Amino acid sequence: MTTDWFPDRGMRRNVLALGTAGLTVIVVGALLETQWLLGIGVWALIIAMMIELIYRP
Repeated sequence: MTTDWFPDRGMRRNVLALGTAGLTVIVVGALLETQWLLGIGVWALIIAMMIELIYRP
């Protein structure tokens, strides 16, 4: 059983997951040449950066 001793570890994991998903969606959107996928990926990265900047323990 693992315990989360650092309260910001979970938030850091969420930011990394959101950033990775955003980059993946951007790459797929660029390969398929679809603007809406690019837009979703960019917004995911923007949200990940905003969370990282706002949530600084």
